[in-house]
Amino acid sequence: MTVLPTAPTASAAPTAPAAPTAPAAPAAPTRPERLRPPRRSYVLYVLYAALAAGFALVTQLPTHRFWGAVAAVGYLLAALVPARRAPATAFALSALLPLLVLTATGGAQLEVRVVEESAARLLDSGTPYHGAPAHAPDYNPYLPGMALFGLPAAVFGDGPFTDARWWLALCFVVPLLVATRTPRTIEAASTSPVRPANVLALLACPPVAMSLAVSGIDLPLIGLTCLGLLLAARGRAGSAGLLLGLASAMKWTAWPALAVACAVLWAVRGGRAVGRCALVATALVTALVLPVALRDPGAFAQHVIAFPLGLADAPTPAASPLPGQLLATALPGGSGRVVALALLAAGALLMAVSLYVRPPATATAAANRVALGLLLALTLAPASRFGYLLYPLVLFLVFRPDRGARRSRGRPAPRAQAPLPSRPSRPGT
Repeated sequence: MTVLPTAPTASAAPTAPAAPTAPAAPAAPTRPERLRPPRRSYVLYVLYAALAAGFALVTQLPTHRFWGAVAAVGYLLAALVPARRAPATAFALSALLPLLVLTATGGAQLEVRVVEESAARLLDSGTPYHGAPAHAPDYNPYLPGMALFGLPAAVFGDGPFTDARWWLALCFVVPLLVATRTPRTIEAASTSPVRPANVLALLACPPVAMSLAVSGIDLPLIGLTCLGLLLAARGRAGSAGLLLGLASAMKWTAWPALAVACAVLWAVRGGRAVGRCALVATALVTALVLPVALRDPGAFAQHVIAFPLGLADAPTPAASPLPGQLLATALPGGSGRVVALALLAAGALLMAVSLYVRPPATATAAANRVALGLLLALTLAPASRFGYLLYPLVLFLVFRPDRGARRSRGRPAPRAQAPLPSRPSRPGT
C-alpha cells in the first residue's frame, strides 16, 4: 500500500532565530515616595504655635491675648495631623474658632466698632463721619465704602453673624477663591493663576488668622486687589476696574494697586484697556465718595486726611516704631513729619517711574510691584502700624508659583529617544 506524503505540521516547520534585542537602558532613578507627612509641615506649625503663644504673652489687648492662646493650641494640633490636612486644621482652629467666640462675646478691635458705628451714622445723617470728633475712637479714617460692611449690624442690630468681621472676611476669601479658577483660554492660563494650596496656607498663617479673628479691616482690600490684578493681567479691563474701584472707595491703600493694574493693562492690551479700567474705577469711586465728601467737606478732611497723617487734634493709634514714625518724632518743630512726607512722595515718584519704564506684564509681577510700593509707603509714612505689613505679606505669597512648576521651568525637557531599528531577517529563513 502506498503511503501518501503528508504536509509538514506546524511544529515541524523550521523556526527563524529571534532577532537580538538591544539591552534595556537602566531606569532613571526616581525619588522615593514619602510615607509620612513632610517634616517641614510639622516644624512650620510648631513655629506658628510658638509665635502665637509668645504674642499672647506680650500683647496688652485682650482680644489679641485670647487669639494667641487659642491659636497656639490650634497650631499644635495642626502639627499632629497629616500634612495634607494641616492647613485646613490650622485655619479652623486658629482663625474660625476664635472668630466664632469673639463675635459671640462681642470682643473686637476698635476699628470694627468704628465701621459699624459709621454705617449707623451714614443711615441717620448721610455721612459716616462724626461732626465734632474729640477722641481717637470718634475718628473714622476710612473712605465711605468701608461703611458698607457695618450695614448688617446697623440694620439688624448686634448679633454673632451681623458682626462686620464676617462680611470683611467674606470679601477677602471669595475673591481669592474666584482667583483660583482655571481660565478657559491658554493665553489667560499663563498669567499666574492663584493656587488653592496658597490660599489655604495663607488663611492658616498667624498674621492672616489673627486679622480674621480680631479685626479684618484690611482683608477685603487685599482680596479685591489680588483678583483685580489677576484680571488685569488677563486683559479684563472692566472687571479689574470694578474690583479695584470698589477697594479704592474703602481705603487709600488700594490706590497704588489701581495704578499698577493700569500699567499691566498697558503692557498686555494697550491704551484703550487702560482707559476702560480707569473710567470704571473712577466712576465707582466718585459715586461712593463724592456725595459723602460734599455733604460735610470739613469732617471728611479731618477724618480721612488729617487723622491718618497725624495732623488731627487727637493722636492716631497707628504709631508703630517704623522709620517714618521715628523720623517724624525725632526732629523738633514738626520738621521730621515734613521730611517723612517728602521721602514718602519721593518713593511714590520712583514707583511711578518704574511702572512707566518697565510695566509688569503678569499678575505675579504686578503683585510684587504693589507689595514693594506698599512696603515702602508703610515704612516711610509718619503714622503707620505693623499690622499694615499684612498687605505686602499676602501679595508676595498669594501668587507664589508651585515649587514643582519652578523646577520644571528651570530644567530642560528630556529628549525623546528613537526606538532601535530591528535587524532584518536573513534570506531563506
